[in-house]
Amino acid sequence: MAAWWMTDTAPYPYSQRWLLDLPLPFLSLRRLDRMLMPSPGMRVLEIGPGTGLQSLHVAPQLGERGRLDVVDVQQPMLDHVSARAAKLGVGNIVPTLADAHSLPFEDETFDAAYLVTAIGEIPEPAVTLGELRRVLKPAGRLVVGEFFDRHQIRPARLIAHADSARLHVTQIIGPPFAYYAALRPCGAA
Repeated sequence: MAAWWMTDTAPYPYSQRWLLDLPLPFLSLRRLDRMLMPSPGMRVLEIGPGTGLQSLHVAPQLGERGRLDVVDVQQPMLDHVSARAAKLGVGNIVPTLADAHSLPFEDETFDAAYLVTAIGEIPEPAVTLGELRRVLKPAGRLVVGEFFDRHQIRPARLIAHADSARLHVTQIIGPPFAYYAALRPCGAA
């Protein structure tokens, strides 16, 4: 049983969705804003939105001309985010059922992308980071938020995965057990 708990990489189950709205120390929305820098007109991608805690905060900052694409492998999570957005009148969130290893978007589509407590739930994180690099514009930015749980990718491991995906870590804020990391495509200004 302990071996399964330590090696399980399955997505967070929808049946436990209520836990996803609990605030996590050091992974505040304010810190996410500081790293992601969302602004009107941007097109942003979120991988693994869960119940939409971050989605419903970021999307309004993109304005009417901006767009937040949310990608998940679980349709119930996407339905949950869409229902919450509709209830709050947030109309610029576009859900997509897809695997983060094969994103259904053209190269260089997004100004920014982010994942909060999701990268460790995805098998082969370097593959996902490579896909995110592909869909980011050359000067785009990627924010990864991680919190200490059985799926956490520690900062040193994230840096190694990023290097293999031709991304470089430009900033880490927070302690190793609860941090945000900003990444950019290698060669970006």
